[in-house]
Amino acid sequence: MKNSSRVLNQCPSWILAILLLTGAGILKPFAAEETIALPNDPFFAPYRLIAPPAANGLQLQKGDRLSICGDSITEQKMYSRILETYLTVCAPQWDISCRQFGWSGEQAGGFRNRLDQDVLRFHPTIATTCYGMNDHRYVPYTDEIGKTYRDHQTAIVRALKEAGCRVVLGSPGTIDSVPPWVKSAQGTKQDLNLSLCRLRNIALEVSLEEKVAFADVYLPMLVQGWEAKKKYGEDFMVSGKDGVHPGWAGQVIMAYAFLKTLGLEGEIGTLTIDDAKASATASEGHEVLNFANNRLAIRSHRYPFCAGSGDPAKDDNLRAGFALVPFDDTLNRFMLRIQSPKSAQYRVTWGETSRVYASADLSRGINLAKDFVTNPFTPAFDRVWQAVFAKQEYETRQIKQLFHGPEGAVDIEATASLTEKARGRLVRKVRESFRPVEHELRIEPVA
Repeated sequence: MKNSSRVLNQCPSWILAILLLTGAGILKPFAAEETIALPNDPFFAPYRLIAPPAANGLQLQKGDRLSICGDSITEQKMYSRILETYLTVCAPQWDISCRQFGWSGEQAGGFRNRLDQDVLRFHPTIATTCYGMNDHRYVPYTDEIGKTYRDHQTAIVRALKEAGCRVVLGSPGTIDSVPPWVKSAQGTKQDLNLSLCRLRNIALEVSLEEKVAFADVYLPMLVQGWEAKKKYGEDFMVSGKDGVHPGWAGQVIMAYAFLKTLGLEGEIGTLTIDDAKASATASEGHEVLNFANNRLAIRSHRYPFCAGSGDPAKDDNLRAGFALVPFDDTLNRFMLRIQSPKSAQYRVTWGETSRVYASADLSRGINLAKDFVTNPFTPAFDRVWQAVFAKQEYETRQIKQLFHGPEGAVDIEATASLTEKARGRLVRKVRESFRPVEHELRIEPVA
């Protein structure tokens, strides 16, 4: 809580709102019809975002089966890959299994029609949904659009709840331009974003009525998209170069919204050195193998999320998204602390990178995951990342081509049974790719 308070004290008020909406759970609740204070700029004048109540805390339970549901933005297998990889390597103690159910062009009503056959047959215990982009039809808002969306979202939530599945109801995101490939699109970029804003508010209202969690994808994409354009120029598009499908920067924002709403606290681990006693300890998930001659050898059973290097001024890499939301600070804390330091400064070497820190900073704790973007976990992380992608690729084929193809039309039960065997091999590959990592830190006093 002390760390969270320090982060919040440094945040503008609109970032505090984002943290509240995405599950920080450390602020007082808003009234249901209170609106969110947006940045003081004419750009935001037309937007009215209803504020949700305080976060509901941890949504996950040990052994959960998570279904990640949505339209083509989900089928991109980007934010869904971040979610599954994070849960696999950063929070393995929860033993969460995941499936991705994205379907290009889908509206909420289309998902409701296939929910029983495609999703509920696998008995999910928790599901995230992200619909609204296609539901707004790429036209200015009308009451008929809003009513249809509300009805279908309510039906989805109720069907999931009746099946014993907890729900995280995600809002739609934003657009960066009117998509030229949608021939029926009408209105301006602002018209369509205001329409999506109305659907975002409806999704929130449904979540309140049905007493399920709400993940606000819209708010951080709207605000951070505007911030990024101010900082990096108009070509930086959080919502995607085609106007609709986010690149990695926008997908990180989406994943952040869902992970925070799931209630994850981001404690990957803490390594503590007592300089006076020449001893070292590690928190749960990590083992001290040896500490001598300024070298700390560790075996880790949890990984930090390795976003790698990348230009934060470009929207096509994970690191750009990490620069827009406090992912490392709130979800990816792999800390190194030195108690009773004997030196004013220390050089920390991890992998091929060295950094010098003041002892005061090390006493408070430095975040290795944030400061060493390429580190000894990177090769192991990449193996899991690729295995998750291969599994999710097959899940798209399993549902779209086989369940809804000639095989499924002839015998859906036989098709499900056979494809589950093929998917099972890919599940095992994900598990086999996640192995403990042995690594070493050098912590040397600087004269």
